[in-house]
Amino acid sequence: MLYTLMHEYAGLGIFRYISFRGAMAVLTGFTLALVMGGPVISWLGRHRIGEDVSKSDSKDLASYSSLAGKQGTPTMGGSFLIASLLLTTLLWCRLDNVHVILGLVLVAGLGAVGFVDDYLKLAVRGRDGLSEKSKLLGQLVVAGLVVAAMAWTAHVSGRHNMLAMHPPFFKGWSLDLGQDIFGMGIFVVVGWLVVAGTANAVNITDGMDGLAAGCTMFAGGALAIFCYVMGRWDWTNYLGLTFVPEAAEMSVMGGAMVGACAGFLWYNAFPARVFMGDSGSLPLGGLLGWMALVSKQELVLPLIALVPFAALGSTALQRIYFRMSGGKRIFTIAPLHHAYTLKGGLFRAAPSKKVHEVTVVVRLWLVAALAALTSLALLKVR
Repeated sequence: MLYTLMHEYAGLGIFRYISFRGAMAVLTGFTLALVMGGPVISWLGRHRIGEDVSKSDSKDLASYSSLAGKQGTPTMGGSFLIASLLLTTLLWCRLDNVHVILGLVLVAGLGAVGFVDDYLKLAVRGRDGLSEKSKLLGQLVVAGLVVAAMAWTAHVSGRHNMLAMHPPFFKGWSLDLGQDIFGMGIFVVVGWLVVAGTANAVNITDGMDGLAAGCTMFAGGALAIFCYVMGRWDWTNYLGLTFVPEAAEMSVMGGAMVGACAGFLWYNAFPARVFMGDSGSLPLGGLLGWMALVSKQELVLPLIALVPFAALGSTALQRIYFRMSGGKRIFTIAPLHHAYTLKGGLFRAAPSKKVHEVTVVVRLWLVAALAALTSLALLKVR
């Protein structure tokens, strides 16, 4: 209705431009998160919905968090972050776009899984949230259905390029998975791994004040650019990429994510007044993975979101090596962003060289920003 009034009656055609709506989505997401954050944090505090650091898997982390005054800090802040993201998307995106519709379903679904996990941690005595199998099942259902819907849409509409995979460095070469049922099945499995893997990567990164929100901003900004480029026929023709119709609209949703994360970071920066929780980290990571699928950057995603994937990889390596070696560890602690704050080193503990949490977070922001910029350079390196 607003678009009709502005475009047809007021003559303001600027609202049809994706670049304008993307910029407005950033500002709207930031404003909504900022406005909603204060009352939500106060409500969480009054109802004592706070972090219990004693439930941490690491005794060192529990001790550090307690000394740093994190005990009782309101959590589930992801609720107003995701609400800001969804409302901004509904306001500024075209809702006849299949990528946006499936993105909304994915964010809402993973947000519900994360909310249940956070609620069980805080409201039910003796429960540490959902079990790993239950959480994985929730992600399987939500992400699997969304990716399968994408594959079915590509099959019905004949837009098989939606299911193609494009490796970096190669010009004009792609792996087309949309020609038969077998290829579509492979795409659904790979797509689920991308979405669920990124969701868990951001979830694991959510361990320091401002770290997950800041890194998501950089990765989300880069993926918004990728979506915009892949949805422009003239740009893809010039760069030798495959044109993906309607992909550019996802850059508006990416802008909404960047703005909402910036508004959340206002309250989450050290010392954090609120923590994100699974209700925020799972849908944010899932959306990053979804934008990578839409923009055909699945293989570049580990570079785009380098810090979250490094956290995920270090945790996986630590667990596997611990079981295979009978109790030995590769790193002093995993995920690796805690190593210098808690142990003073990645491979060898040096208590006298411990680094302040703020220093670690800012340095990892720099790494995340440089990684995102490097990934954008691959658009031209083919």
